Amino acid sequence: MSADRPGPTTSRRVGRTARPSKPPFDPPDRDAEAREVAEHLRRNTLIQLAHGLFGQTGFRLVSAPTFLPAYLFMLSGSDFVVGLARSLQGAGTVASPMLGASLIGHRKRFLGVTLASSALMRLQILGLALAGFVLGGTSASTDSPAIAAVVAITVFLALMGFFQGVAQVTMNALRAKVIPINRRGIVSGARHFLAGLTSAGVSYVAGAYIIEANALGDGYASVFLLAFGITCIGLVALALTHEPTAVSLRPRASMTETFKAVGPILRGQPAFRRFFVARALASCGSMALPFYILYAGTQIELTGAILGLLTTVWMLSSSTANLIWGALADRYGYKVVIVATLACWVASHVQLLFVEDLLGVIVFYVLMGSAYGGFSQSGQNMVLEFGRPADIPIRLAASGSAVNLVGAVGPFIGGLMVASTGYVALFGTTAALQAVALVIILVAVPEPRYGAR
Repeated sequence: MSADRPGPTTSRRVGRTARPSKPPFDPPDRDAEAREVAEHLRRNTLIQLAHGLFGQTGFRLVSAPTFLPAYLFMLSGSDFVVGLARSLQGAGTVASPMLGASLIGHRKRFLGVTLASSALMRLQILGLALAGFVLGGTSASTDSPAIAAVVAITVFLALMGFFQGVAQVTMNALRAKVIPINRRGIVSGARHFLAGLTSAGVSYVAGAYIIEANALGDGYASVFLLAFGITCIGLVALALTHEPTAVSLRPRASMTETFKAVGPILRGQPAFRRFFVARALASCGSMALPFYILYAGTQIELTGAILGLLTTVWMLSSSTANLIWGALADRYGYKVVIVATLACWVASHVQLLFVEDLLGVIVFYVLMGSAYGGFSQSGQNMVLEFGRPADIPIRLAASGSAVNLVGAVGPFIGGLMVASTGYVALFGTTAALQAVALVIILVAVPEPRYGAR
């Protein structure tokens, strides 16, 4: 063999030394992505605000702890059915966040996936409206339970929960891409504030006029139809997002592989693991959520106007407080917000036990509304700050699935507790579980922005 032609051994050695030494995923240079985010920050911020304004306004009409529980109770006459329907909605969200993570974790761009999951979620709201209009038996004067309508509504709620689980991963991951970490708090707070203002007005009109007048033959179904239309405007706004190309990716993984990736992340990130447990415990508040308005109905007379008023109070409290919570989070981190909102939520459960009139119910919805929205948003945003950016979809999916599992089981257990032991036992149990979560966060969870990650 000639001297100027390397042999096989030399060739293999040269090949080995020519390989890049840096890891194939999560490359360290993110300057290009950061510049692209900064260049389009104003546009994407306005789009996030518009999407929140319309999307949340519509969804709050469905998720508010007033209209839908009251509607289901009117149709079925059963506390248990109200809890079961909400549990099945939660059940739909348990595994689907992992599907969302597996769909986007390997993609440089995933706006299309986000829009598709969001559109499918909105179609279920249309289904709620059609169930009321088509299946009938929804008038306040109806004496017998409207079984067909209840079954259809429950199915649509379960489907909405499934697509909601996918969307909560894709939406939050998209927001993490387009809004820098030091701006997410105020942007999130502003989204909720604007949506709260419009939601408050729309909710009052929905209760005092649409439901009270039984518009289109079914006031509640008319409210859900209105909610569908408003949320669609938000989806159109979201489609205008300029999504930067991601530089931090995970290998493409199936849903099963995504599930398996959760364990190493929890083992390798002890701070996130403790937060994971505490957030799931704190979410036991969802166990009582559908029953607030039903308990209020045992203390005061609930009319369409009062339902509209209480929903308005809840939404205004949540949106106004979120503006403050967002500013605090940007300055001090999300831990302080979670602690404050969780303490406020526990206090609201105690106050509810002493309610005797409309003013007391209003005070409760102010306390609970201020806490609920802030806790939900700060919990989702704090997840984004633990660990590597490439793992954001996995962390969102893991934490979201745990919270959603509690949300699925909670209302079902809550319904059983109300049926067997009453409302006081339910609210007391919920407050105790949330108090345990509060202690864990205070003692064992550092602020990820400044502490262990």
